[in-house]
Amino acid sequence: MLKVGVLGAGHLGKIHLRLLKQSKKYNLIGFYDANTETAKKVADEFGYTLFDSIDELIDAVDVVDIVTPTLSHHECAIKAVTKGKHIFIEKPITNTVIEAEEIRALVALHKVKGQVGHVERFNPAFLAVKSDINSPMFIETHRLAEFNPRGTDVPVVLDLMIHDIDIILSLVKSEIKQISASGVAVISDTPDIANARIEFKNGCVANLTASRISLKNMRKARFFQKDAYISVDFLEKKCEVVKMKDAPENPGDFDMILQNAEGAKKQIYFDNPKIMENNSILDELETFADAINNDTKPIVTLHDGTEALRVANMIINQF
Repeated sequence: MLKVGVLGAGHLGKIHLRLLKQSKKYNLIGFYDANTETAKKVADEFGYTLFDSIDELIDAVDVVDIVTPTLSHHECAIKAVTKGKHIFIEKPITNTVIEAEEIRALVALHKVKGQVGHVERFNPAFLAVKSDINSPMFIETHRLAEFNPRGTDVPVVLDLMIHDIDIILSLVKSEIKQISASGVAVISDTPDIANARIEFKNGCVANLTASRISLKNMRKARFFQKDAYISVDFLEKKCEVVKMKDAPENPGDFDMILQNAEGAKKQIYFDNPKIMENNSILDELETFADAINNDTKPIVTLHDGTEALRVANMIINQF
């Protein structure tokens, strides 16, 4: 079992602590949080070992799980990697692309592993249809959330939209041609609602909307490609695949047939992929353990996290 320590015991940090404690692939050594009041409360309530400093925790483990505010990701990662420790970093990877690149270079130098917490890659609804998404040419995403003061220190693009940016970049194998975007700060000092249009060199277009001042929560994506439409509901963990193929000579009474202006006929059929229940956060942490133990590439690499941040910043710079 890999010895792991958690930096940060806020809302998400506590979730990571709980899951790492129950994981059969990790041995949770303890945690550190700069807020002594929060740290003591978590230690007293759950019995996790509290370390007095970041350095003491890093020295005691093989893997450092960084769940601190984004501004401190770089400092924590550099300290861990310099001491030869593997790092799991929550998204966004860092505050700036330059910081992310520095971490990547150091990880390569010290020959350790790194993974970024883009958890939607492990969403069971997405996993169920991932193999069906081939060369999408139009993508539309909506990620809406009710207002929550937590996270409003960064623009909604880094808070919410970056999830969808990462998903799209993992599926569209093409360079970006152009980005146009707009954002509005309604309650916070940074944009609370944003829309972005990403045009890729292969012709694919992605239209992303994110809001943290919505009246309801929504996390949906739709993918359109040749002869297929795929929808993913990340929140409800549901998906749908609608495919088209050439209509048979003698269609059945209940077959759905479409005919275009040229007279070509297509049959529509619905595929309901089986969704395997999982805990996405536990899965991302445990697949990282597998990557370390088997010396394989993590599912969400530091490069992936850096590119998602790079595109997010390109969008923000349009505001």
